[in-house]
Amino acid sequence: MIIFELGCSQGHRFEGWFASADDFARQSDAAMVRCPACDDQRVAIVPSAKIRVARQGVTAAPTAVAATAPVAATADVATADAVTGLPAEFLRKLREAVRNTEDVGRRFPEEARRIHYDEAPARAIRGQASPDEAEALRDEGIDFAALPPFLARDPH
Repeated sequence: MIIFELGCSQGHRFEGWFASADDFARQSDAAMVRCPACDDQRVAIVPSAKIRVARQGVTAAPTAVAATAPVAATADVATADAVTGLPAEFLRKLREAVRNTEDVGRRFPEEARRIHYDEAPARAIRGQASPDEAEALRDEGIDFAALPPFLARDPH
């Protein structure tokens, strides 16, 4: 495996693991490589350096040195949530709220309608809907909100 330092057009930095440079290129061309913070598919390998310094027979741990492109958050880079640019406590509460919903998957439009028309018990749900399905739900007066990709994924 090769670990590449990646960056999106919005300036978010993250790493990706690939079998080879050709594998990265193939996945990137197929729009399979996306930014975990903003879901941008315009992702490129950014320069980075791995430095090993040996002194008196002791090898230092590898250190990543940023070469270009601004990082979304500097002090909080150690946390996975720092790339979103949101305060950690706020992001934790958002993820908790998402975890407390029922994932109904592709049945989202159907379940949202059933809840709206009192045909199913009221509860918090999440799932997927096509743009046409989402428009139809809005036309029926059914309130919902789209989740950004970084909230829809399980962080663990």
